[in-house]
Amino acid sequence: MLTTLNGRPNARRSECAQQIDVAGELIGLQPDVLLATSTPVTSALARETQTIPIVFTLVADPISSRFVASLSHPSGNLTGFTVFEASITSKSLELLREIAPGIKCIAMMFNPDTAPFVNSLMPVFETAAKSFNIAPIAEPVHSDADIETVINSLGHEPGGALLVAPDTFMTNHRATIISLAWPRHSASRCHKRCAWPLTR
Repeated sequence: MLTTLNGRPNARRSECAQQIDVAGELIGLQPDVLLATSTPVTSALARETQTIPIVFTLVADPISSRFVASLSHPSGNLTGFTVFEASITSKSLELLREIAPGIKCIAMMFNPDTAPFVNSLMPVFETAAKSFNIAPIAEPVHSDADIETVINSLGHEPGGALLVAPDTFMTNHRATIISLAWPRHSASRCHKRCAWPLTR
């Protein structure tokens, strides 16, 4: 039996927290395998069992999240698919600078509750930004209001740009991010991670 625990596409944090609370109930069903989508859900399941195999998806950094010992030898009862590698940050900044050479500062927007990997990401982000003579800014957010404050603030700065961390909160709030950032941008790059210059 395969049991899945994932987040609803438009889930707010309170709804995610309710789903995470279900982890214990799922373990009680004694499934053969558990499928978890996202870092918070994988973390909740990992706390509940060290014996039932857990396959994760949409996890940005399984090593710093302590789900696996290494990518080549996961060990334990967890394995799965990562959606991000920290070194990609440098390439993202390089591409963004090609799109908008006038960038002077760039904010990395993330939710610390759903992006525990940010501790390993920020040093790479800061080093890469400084190598391009761009001022790096860390912008933790927890709500649509926080997102709006960050984007409005960056939009008033000459040469401001936004890099969105690949976490479930950002995915669930992508409509807000796009609706606020799109009118201000002159070019864009968006995949699992999004980046926009916010001034023309």
